[in-house]
Amino acid sequence: MTTVNSSPARADSPHRRRTTLAAGALALGGALALGACGSSDSDSGTNAAGSGRTHVVKTAMGEVKVPVAPERVVVLDTAELDSAITLGVKPVGATHVEASSGFPAYLPKDKVSGIEDVGEMLNPNMESIAALKPDVILTSKIRHAAKYEQLSEIAPTVMTENTGYPWKANFRVHAAALGKQAEAKKITSAYDAHTEKVTAAVGGAEKAKSTEVNVVRFVEGADIRIYGEKTYIATLLKDVGLGRPAVAAKAKDGFSYDVSPEKIDMADADVIFRATYGDPKKSKQTQTIGSGLWKNMGAVKSGDVHTVDDELWIQGIGYTAANKILDEMQTALTK
Repeated sequence: MTTVNSSPARADSPHRRRTTLAAGALALGGALALGACGSSDSDSGTNAAGSGRTHVVKTAMGEVKVPVAPERVVVLDTAELDSAITLGVKPVGATHVEASSGFPAYLPKDKVSGIEDVGEMLNPNMESIAALKPDVILTSKIRHAAKYEQLSEIAPTVMTENTGYPWKANFRVHAAALGKQAEAKKITSAYDAHTEKVTAAVGGAEKAKSTEVNVVRFVEGADIRIYGEKTYIATLLKDVGLGRPAVAAKAKDGFSYDVSPEKIDMADADVIFRATYGDPKKSKQTQTIGSGLWKNMGAVKSGDVHTVDDELWIQGIGYTAANKILDEMQTALTK
């Protein structure tokens, strides 16, 4: 088995709410992307948040006026943190994911150093957020819809409908809220060039298409997940042009097709990337990869199962994570 990233998996929510999407969420995500930024109160003057200039951002909760260039930003999930860091904005505050300590390890240490931890992602500390006197708060409706009024009393709150699969549309909303649209265009263009490079490295579009890839996640307290076609990681596979086995299309709501260790052979493909959330034994990883069913899978026999970092591949959700994943993907597929 080839190991692409041997760092231990960090804690993430094992629940399906992490990335499951409804059709309405997808439609709204597209609408947000098309009209993320409205008109500004002024077209001249300084770009400082203290100038009083605002513009309108279309969000999942309606139109929200935010400073043209907010200086004090609080983010309440890993996707928003990735977006801010990618766009060159260091938040003054951010949540952590459940029991994990600190912020995602794949983000540059100097970019997250000094950010105030404002609590666990699903239960942020409102007093800590208010004490930071933010200019804008970034989060999603699926995470914090119930806290929207509280958050809005503290600062203009920009919510996307969901997280995960609509990450590109969400990034454009984040860029609009932070006044970083120009930077966002450069970032997305660089990402497109990166995917083309990986496609070429694996042998071109036809070779990529004929290579079927699965992403499998062992989750503590849940069944084994074979990721579907409407997830963050699936968009990266698609952007490179990689093929997907038929089982990926069976995923409920496009999220994941869940199996027991006794049905793990349904995950077989030309290439498998596997990640683990939580304890290897409690997530059924140990018993599964030690079984004859696992060892007889084609990808296992050919040495095309690659262990990857759960925090990066599953929890990251953003362009900084995506570019690191693309590098690891290229290494694995061209070994």
